[in-house]
Amino acid sequence: MPMKIYVRNLSAGRFIYAIIVVALSLSLSALTVQAEKNEPSIDKIAIVNGSVITSEEFNRELSQVKQRISQQGQKISSAQLEGIRNEILDNLINLELLFQESQNKGIKVEKEAIDSQMKSLKQKFSNDTEFKNFLSELNLSESTLKLKIKKGIAIQKLIETQIADKIKISDEESKVFYDTNPDLFKQSEQIKASHILIKVEPGADEMKKSEAKQKIKNIQQKLNKGEDFATLAKEFSEGPSKNNGGDLGYFQRGQMVKSFEDVAFALKTEEVSDIVETQFGYHIIKVADKKPEKAIAYENVKEDLTQHLKQEKTNQEVKLYLQKLREKSKIEKFL
Repeated sequence: MPMKIYVRNLSAGRFIYAIIVVALSLSLSALTVQAEKNEPSIDKIAIVNGSVITSEEFNRELSQVKQRISQQGQKISSAQLEGIRNEILDNLINLELLFQESQNKGIKVEKEAIDSQMKSLKQKFSNDTEFKNFLSELNLSESTLKLKIKKGIAIQKLIETQIADKIKISDEESKVFYDTNPDLFKQSEQIKASHILIKVEPGADEMKKSEAKQKIKNIQQKLNKGEDFATLAKEFSEGPSKNNGGDLGYFQRGQMVKSFEDVAFALKTEEVSDIVETQFGYHIIKVADKKPEKAIAYENVKEDLTQHLKQEKTNQEVKLYLQKLREKSKIEKFL
């Protein structure tokens, strides 16, 4: 979407499912089991209306979150860790509350729906062994995963029937939002450019760099003599766009490497750059067309804007719905 707002072309159903997917990413492995009277509390992290969320489930989710943060090169302070722990626990409790309510409402999940989502998940892996390794890393069995998918679908249906389907966004409401937030509905400046690339591998020595630079200089000389840019790109470029004559299509700022786009956006239409160096190697850039920044017409964003506003309202209503469920539920925490 050429908009600076989080507007996506999603149906209400697809959006609600997206909510559940995000939530389940924190609690994929969080199965609940019925608590028995006088059961020791050492393995309980919480009890929700008699159903136990175990410490093992909680710790698994916490470990995955820590790992993701560590992979981003970040460190977690003790205060941040406490906040993360509380957030994970609240997510597990919220999902259990929603699932319990779906059962109270008599919501059923067909086996075909579960199988369909399992099939879609498996297709993300190149083979069955890779999929099983994925489950093993998460300490999950296939039957456990199917149960979590079943819970996710049940929660999705609950939110759709009890909340999302009841929310209507009028044309007047979407138009008012459009008129009062003009900066959100601007299409950024775009250019259509081509390039010829001679690669330089990371860590290449000076000899390799010198060879690559001489290659791009030889191509530049051919361009200066009037040879066709697209033909030379097809013959010499080492980038994936070479088969298209180096054509990169239209792009806006932020989509390319900064040193590349700074030069590209400074060029005039049909102008060819000098040699440009990036971490990928040496480039010669040619701009074919420019589109200035412009406002997007309301009619062109009306449908997506309506969906966005519905998503926002649904989010708010889900929070209120959960608040009411919490008020009438018995929740014990052992964190």
